[in-house]
Amino acid sequence: MPTPTPCPCPCPRPRHAHAHIRIHALAQPTLRPTRGLLAPPVSVLILGQMATVILKNVDKVYGRGKEVLKGLDLEFHDREFVVLVGPSGCGKSTILRIVAGLEEATRGEVWIGERMVNDVAPKDRDIAMVFQSYALYPHMTAYDNIAFGLRIRRVPKEELDKAVREAAEMLGVEPLLEKLPKQLSGGERQRIALGRAIVRQPQVFLFDEPLSNLDAKLRTEMRAEISALHRRLQVTTIYVTHDQVEAMTMGQRIVVLREGIVQQVGEPLAIYQQPVNLFVAGFIGSPRMNFFDAQVPEGTDGQLVAAGAKFVLPEEARDLLMGYRGKRVILGLRPEHVDLSPEGEVTARANLVEQTGGDSYVYAQVEGAPLVSRAGGAVRLEIGDQVRFCLNLTQAHFFDPQTEERIRP
Repeated sequence: MPTPTPCPCPCPRPRHAHAHIRIHALAQPTLRPTRGLLAPPVSVLILGQMATVILKNVDKVYGRGKEVLKGLDLEFHDREFVVLVGPSGCGKSTILRIVAGLEEATRGEVWIGERMVNDVAPKDRDIAMVFQSYALYPHMTAYDNIAFGLRIRRVPKEELDKAVREAAEMLGVEPLLEKLPKQLSGGERQRIALGRAIVRQPQVFLFDEPLSNLDAKLRTEMRAEISALHRRLQVTTIYVTHDQVEAMTMGQRIVVLREGIVQQVGEPLAIYQQPVNLFVAGFIGSPRMNFFDAQVPEGTDGQLVAAGAKFVLPEEARDLLMGYRGKRVILGLRPEHVDLSPEGEVTARANLVEQTGGDSYVYAQVEGAPLVSRAGGAVRLEIGDQVRFCLNLTQAHFFDPQTEERIRP
């Protein structure tokens, strides 16, 4: 093993701790004069040169042939806020690390702006990354943590101080600048990490599940703050999360991933209302979509058997399922389209009632399948009570049980 030499950052790790060096490289941007962060009220604040990020046919294969990304083609538009969402292990953080330069793509091209950056070091990619763990230096004050990248660049003291204080004012952390990280709450630490990224003046912001360590109240607050920050700074932003609520509320577009393959890309409401397949329909939305095995009887006109009841299909659904007579389909309905009603066709026993204040969620089992209904206001039910549900088939989705694709006109 080579003789340890000090890391270029102020920490005790040796230079040969390569992963550590590569992460710290993000704090050492290409030399460029800094500019004030806060523009006059009438102007729009823009940091650095704007950039589109493109991944062309990107594969990532780890040892023993484990494929994490498979033929990935994605484009993140200039100044856009895109959220990568999917279950653990779907490859979303790997995409972020490939863009940052912390991982190398096995195959394919990565472009930032007009440069292919496959062979460009992280410090020269002109990006800033915010981590789940904050990655603050524990022995430095909040001020020094924000200023660290500028000190590495040897920015003049007055210019550095102005940039740090403007970022602190933007984030509302001015009273915290002389405190150490251990004296700050989780939300305050994340704001300091954001400040450190902002003073970098990057072309691209990368967020790797930055809110997952925060409690529910702070997550809601920080979601709003990060979204507002993007509207003000207008910097291309790629945000990774496993929380589909974050994806729905923050992203201008969402990329839904599963096992390294893109399932659907689109605006949040478009994906919610028109999922392309069974996976997306079940993953996006909280509580998840209800699914029922259904049968289109042969020789009948416009009928459907599902959830132990027989229904007359709306005209649009009747045309959609014309080719499925005598066949099985999967019926999907959002909880808001399953109503509690004394005249409902579906009968079940309540096994859980969640009162959230504005809404109530009633959970039940129908022919072995879970069912959840959203009702406005308070619902007075006891566990085991028999209830009736009305299925609003005008809002139904139908999926092919073989391909799991949504049946479309």
